[in-house]
Amino acid sequence: MAETMTVKDRLQIVQERIASAAPTPERVTLVAVTKRFNAQIAREALDAGLDHLGENYAQELITKAGELDNLVVDTPTVDWHFIGHLQRNKIKKMAGLVSLWHTVDRVELATEISKRAPGARILVQVNTTGEGQKSGCLPGEAAQLVDHARNCGLDVAGLMTMGPTDRADPAPAFAQLYALAQRLEVAELSMGMSADLEVALAEGATIVRVGSALFGPRSSR
Repeated sequence: MAETMTVKDRLQIVQERIASAAPTPERVTLVAVTKRFNAQIAREALDAGLDHLGENYAQELITKAGELDNLVVDTPTVDWHFIGHLQRNKIKKMAGLVSLWHTVDRVELATEISKRAPGARILVQVNTTGEGQKSGCLPGEAAQLVDHARNCGLDVAGLMTMGPTDRADPAPAFAQLYALAQRLEVAELSMGMSADLEVALAEGATIVRVGSALFGPRSSR
């Protein structure tokens, strides 16, 4: 059955998961992660009502946005979320496309975004698992980065984190981000993906980033 399921079918299942797990489901933004899926799949997401699309790579976002614009004349407005590791030299190319930057984890990125997209809406990425291979500022550095971004004129909407790479319980990492957001008085919490969105929502997530649960397995590169 899974092979014949449409994006709309999968979306209904994800929405049911969100409704069951989130204290206030209407507050949750579902970002459909179209990384390594083609523009036609992204178009199916839009047709299903998913207008928040997430990409991990700058060039893929730029290319896919252009392909969607050319795919049909009535392409709906897309809110593009950049959710991957952010490089300063890629910001200029994406500045006119990205609605929410999820992965601002150092002052240089905040400064560059403020130059290329004044007033942009961002999230500060925090490494709450302590894993050295993960991006994100340390929890103790988040307040300083939030202050810097605000001083640059950016709209700091909230915080972002990723759960542990192994199969460890992600709840502590998500709970730490929630507590930090409370202290910093920011509203949005981007945490939780296909496998752990219920845990993230129980810990206060307002944005979940979902790919495979909506589109099936990704092709390898």
